[in-house]
Amino acid sequence: MRFAIRSCDHHLVVAVLYGTQARLTILKQPAPQSDPQTLALNALGWIIVDEERAERFLSLTGLTPDELRASLGYPSTLTAVLDYLCGHEPDLLAAADALGCRPQDMVAARERLAA
Repeated sequence: MRFAIRSCDHHLVVAVLYGTQARLTILKQPAPQSDPQTLALNALGWIIVDEERAERFLSLTGLTPDELRASLGYPSTLTAVLDYLCGHEPDLLAAADALGCRPQDMVAARERLAA
């Protein structure tokens, strides 16, 4: 029997090829994101996996890839990552979902880093 598995929101949809579909629900437990630096680094990872999004981030921040690598430990760079996401709601929502946190957690992390 052949089947395909795909993710759909908080469900895995298992489709038996040439048959019916069954739905298996897997609840996502949000990862604790109490550390703003960790959240910002995870957000950066989400940004750079998409080439267009990565190019837009570098263009808007004025950073080169080498400068970005060299400045990852600086709060200003991590704040820029979260500023980038907070400035474009579709990306903010998608990143929050991918990272298992709420959009407001990312906004709060940006504020903590900028303080």
